[in-house]
Amino acid sequence: MSTSLRLEPVTAATVDAAIALRVHPHQEDNVAPVAHSLAEAYVRGDTAWPRLIFDGDELVGFLMAFLDITWGEEEVDPTDVRSGLWRLNIAADAQGRGYGRFAVEAVRDELRRRGVPKMYVTWEPGENGPAVFYERLGFRTTGELAGHQIVGVLDV
Repeated sequence: MSTSLRLEPVTAATVDAAIALRVHPHQEDNVAPVAHSLAEAYVRGDTAWPRLIFDGDELVGFLMAFLDITWGEEEVDPTDVRSGLWRLNIAADAQGRGYGRFAVEAVRDELRRRGVPKMYVTWEPGENGPAVFYERLGFRTTGELAGHQIVGVLDV
């Protein structure tokens, strides 16, 4: 993994490259396309934190964190507020080089900076899902489901 890794906000100059980013075809059912994520970020305002992952001048991925959202149904427990990793798209030809780990660590560091004690993530179960990746990074399952996705948590 390169030492020139960094996160950058999505800008007018980078939005087309962000939208063009593609994961492996077998992963397309596991994560929404970047365009969908950017639309959600637009309507979610301050609770979405979208960032591009660059290695030098090369765009290698996209992540989006969620910040201080009420988890589940607000009327059930309005005090259950969580933050974590919402989306992670690593370009198909850039996978296996540590960019996903960098992305998770960058979100963890941002949450730590904001004083958030736990980082959440959800993932698609199944053969092509990212369970092994998240578990290797220290996430443990909570026993909850978000829709049909598994919920994981990591102490920040």
